[in-house]
Amino acid sequence: MSDEKEDPVARFAAEKEARARAYRDDAPMKTLAHRFREEAIRRDYEYNFTWMGRPIIQFPQDIVAMQELIWKVQPDLIVETGVAHGGSVVFSASMLALLGGAREVIGIDVDIRPHNRAALEAHPMKPFIHLIEGSSTDPQVIAEVKARAASRKRVLVALDSNHTHAHVAAELEAYAPLVSVESYLVVFDTVVEDLPDALSAQRAWKRGNSPKTAVHDFLARHPEFVVDADFEAKLLLTVAPDGYLKRLR
Repeated sequence: MSDEKEDPVARFAAEKEARARAYRDDAPMKTLAHRFREEAIRRDYEYNFTWMGRPIIQFPQDIVAMQELIWKVQPDLIVETGVAHGGSVVFSASMLALLGGAREVIGIDVDIRPHNRAALEAHPMKPFIHLIEGSSTDPQVIAEVKARAASRKRVLVALDSNHTHAHVAAELEAYAPLVSVESYLVVFDTVVEDLPDALSAQRAWKRGNSPKTAVHDFLARHPEFVVDADFEAKLLLTVAPDGYLKRLR
């Protein structure tokens, strides 16, 4: 095929996919990325960023990644566990607003602090946000989320609350069935398994008791989900290694 007839959009996409696949086997680059990630987390790098005025507490690469997934999937519902300052739910709400229509993000947290709730209630993205205060593994909370999801066609789920193996495992069993085919279940902070225990010293989770161990157990029993390794590879820097799960069927 001549250059004149070659589709430049398809060529660009193919080049991007080839680079991502190459990164999967690029040991020197992966080593550099891991070293930067560890040192960045040691210095609370992920706390430096906001989305539309609210602290988001994510690596910029993962923010861009979620943008890509939301635009690709076009969900009418996003379920997020873990609210904190609300930056992530505001981010998701802003993406849903761009997509248009009757879309919603559900933000679940065991403790939505009054100043954070007030900021979210006053935020321009509030019409797209529904907050639930309670444990994401509480049967009543799960039932409420399932009821709100019942009429939705495309659902994406992101888990980012308590990062112990047991809690994430319970979240996976509760919310994975809501994820639509060809959509994603994103498990954040799987990186805990790849970091020195000293970086989790004040927390309940650490190596061997982390979101990644829960993900691996889940995948062994749920072949309908797979790690989207090429998508993860192109990020190089992510707090969710093995955490971008695509539903195949």
